[in-house]
Amino acid sequence: MHIGIIGTGYVGLVTGACFAEFGVFVTCVDKDEKKVKSLKKGVVPFYEPGLDDLVQRNVKQGRLRFTTRIEEAVSDSLVVFIAVGTPPRGDGSADLRYIDEVAREIARHMDGYKVVVTKSTVPVGTGKRISEIISKNLKERSSFDVVSNPEFLREGAAIEDFMRPNRVVIGTKSQQAVAIMKDLYKPLYLIETPFVITDVETAELIKYVANSFLATKISFINEVANLCEKVGADVNVVAKGMGLDQRIGSKFLHAGPGFGGSCFPKDTRALLKLAEERGVEMGILKAAISANEKQRDIVFEKISLAMGDLKGKTLAVLGLSFKPNTDDLREAPSLSLIQRLSEAKAKLRAYDPAAMEGARMLFPEVAYCKDPYEAARGADALVIVTEWNQFRNLDIEKIKGIMRQGFFFDFRNIYEPEKMKKLGFKYYCVGRP
Repeated sequence: MHIGIIGTGYVGLVTGACFAEFGVFVTCVDKDEKKVKSLKKGVVPFYEPGLDDLVQRNVKQGRLRFTTRIEEAVSDSLVVFIAVGTPPRGDGSADLRYIDEVAREIARHMDGYKVVVTKSTVPVGTGKRISEIISKNLKERSSFDVVSNPEFLREGAAIEDFMRPNRVVIGTKSQQAVAIMKDLYKPLYLIETPFVITDVETAELIKYVANSFLATKISFINEVANLCEKVGADVNVVAKGMGLDQRIGSKFLHAGPGFGGSCFPKDTRALLKLAEERGVEMGILKAAISANEKQRDIVFEKISLAMGDLKGKTLAVLGLSFKPNTDDLREAPSLSLIQRLSEAKAKLRAYDPAAMEGARMLFPEVAYCKDPYEAARGADALVIVTEWNQFRNLDIEKIKGIMRQGFFFDFRNIYEPEKMKKLGFKYYCVGRP
């Protein structure tokens, strides 16, 4: 089978490379000529473990190719995936201009039956919108079906999530399209992956509500953490006790500085906006968004209350990406914290294994270091914002010896409070005594 992927951002490139690994012939399209030239050489423009090897191998074996010409992907393919961005508007709704543009382009180059699949995260009603746009812009009569096939890829584990997903959601009323999509995902039947076959609108909503529920779990445990600090309880143990209940589960019950990234903030706001437009009150989701914003203030206040006037003091920030194993800085908790610390006239040094290049463009005034120890040398405080594995096994005694003052803000609860205090640190964490 031949398929086309329109858009080589995170979702499009991972999807294309993984389908190629399944043995499918894939044509990926992007407007950016420079990016396409790099991808033809196997150079991936963002950090995702294992993706470089996957792209290089499938380009070499001829199953994965890149082009700037959308007509090449449409004419050669039975299935065309739309994987372009849907950035948030000022009011929280999804901006669908790129979706509309691609739908028009697909229509202009259709020369026979096609399955047009939305892989991008889109609000309910987008499938119908795409169908109408294609119908209006067809140059010759061609039949087509529109399918919603939302992605559930975790940054840092995207290849594993594609190859061994919890489920595959296929939304369409066409039995022909269902059969084609099942054939495309045939390798997943061997590992008994559950398939959810439904209509387009339900499939579109599944993606939003899944992300919104996970975001709500994070906000809930962060509020529990704030209560734990007031009553002398340990949020880690509370979360463990909750998570052992199979109705709740342990995932996403880790207290910290709040959620960020390309999905949760955008998708929660988009779902809330969709509900408002339909006259539906989603008080729980609204509270989760508010709690997340408040958590950003709380972690800054921990630092300022502990250290007093921050002007002229040096703080070492460890972790810039919104989560480990990615260089994605979108809505990362580190960004709002660095912004607040800069406004307080603190001197900032930072280290992240993957995200420093992107951060340097946003905060050129920060000193970016080669490792955690260079960042900590002479610092008044060390702040862990992202739980990269290498931060879990720091030489703590060495850190204590090279810092000027011993303020240690562990916003991911990596280290044991009693041990840190015995070593002489003024240790602060989230939701623990």
